[in-house]
Amino acid sequence: MSILWLAVAAFAIGTEAFVIAGLLPVIAADLQISLAATGQLVTAYALTYAIGSPILAVTFNNLDRRTVLTLALGCFIAGNLLAVVAASFAMLLASRMLMAVGAGLCMPTALAVAVAIASPERRGRAIALVTSGLTVATVLGVPLGTWIGSHYGWRATFILVAGLGAIALAGLLFGLPRGLPRATATMAQRLAVARRSAVLHALSVTALWGIGGFTVFTYLAVPLHGLGFGPTEISLALLVFGIAAAIGNMLGGTLADRIGPAPTATLGLVVAMMALMLQSVALKYLSPEHARPVFLSLIFFQGIGGWMFYPGQVANLVHLEPQAPMIALSLNASAMYLGFAIGGALGGLVLTGLSPDDLGWVGGCGVAAALAGVLLRGWQRQLKTA
Repeated sequence: MSILWLAVAAFAIGTEAFVIAGLLPVIAADLQISLAATGQLVTAYALTYAIGSPILAVTFNNLDRRTVLTLALGCFIAGNLLAVVAASFAMLLASRMLMAVGAGLCMPTALAVAVAIASPERRGRAIALVTSGLTVATVLGVPLGTWIGSHYGWRATFILVAGLGAIALAGLLFGLPRGLPRATATMAQRLAVARRSAVLHALSVTALWGIGGFTVFTYLAVPLHGLGFGPTEISLALLVFGIAAAIGNMLGGTLADRIGPAPTATLGLVVAMMALMLQSVALKYLSPEHARPVFLSLIFFQGIGGWMFYPGQVANLVHLEPQAPMIALSLNASAMYLGFAIGGALGGLVLTGLSPDDLGWVGGCGVAAALAGVLLRGWQRQLKTA
């Protein structure tokens, strides 16, 4: 039951992290700022998470895990409540950074707790249950939060997320045992893993994948609005993406076991790259009437390919660091959020200097760079074994 509450916490964090993509036009209109500037809410959150998560994990490594989760979720809830009363963009930006501090401390702690309280033969399923909260957030939390924000104001979405965080916190306070293992990897241990060339290469691939995907996803509501999608239809489009992400995640896990992590990651990147680049083609060369169904189907394939890559990449990192898998996965999360941060900033530059029609091919180039990295690594391995 404790692990279920950890999954609820992951659901709240995943909803908050991804729902902002559907709220950007509403927030920009309300605060009277550009969409590119509003997109930096994504960059600030992701960059704070990427940098802060490993530092916070080491800082609080000797505290009781129950206490750490309480502090983390308390910080996350406070950030959402600050967003509700934010009177300026600067305050909203600060609230997003506060949320990221809480999320960046909560997620690795939640995974460590899941491993600690599960029996050895059930640890894989415990980790999967916690991370499923993030997947379910893309399917349910993000479309629901977008719909609420579009109809009742974007502040209502942050109230929803704060409520979800409070439910998770209450469940953990009453359901999580005390005296859980405290020790986590030191900063020196993390750096030692990160210095390995194979791990560093894999982390760079993860970052490039994040850059490509979030260059587009951060501002997905912009081209949708340009095609005539209303608030409810944008919520449904995000639901399509969420369902595709869930399917891609499950498909990626299955394929990683059957054909191997590298082929799975490669296939996912190819599908995502093509879907992103074809989005620009559809927006530039098709009439809005014909572009609408095509663009929606490409969003689906973007979700399938993008999240098919992730399980393959995770399996690859565990294979590279079998003695320290949690360190490798923590570094991978930081690389992912660093990519999200850069992607959010890059998408803002595209909107400022080019047009929403160009988001797809720019994002596709980021994914293409990740694909080149995977193929280069495979070529190097073939040379070594030849």
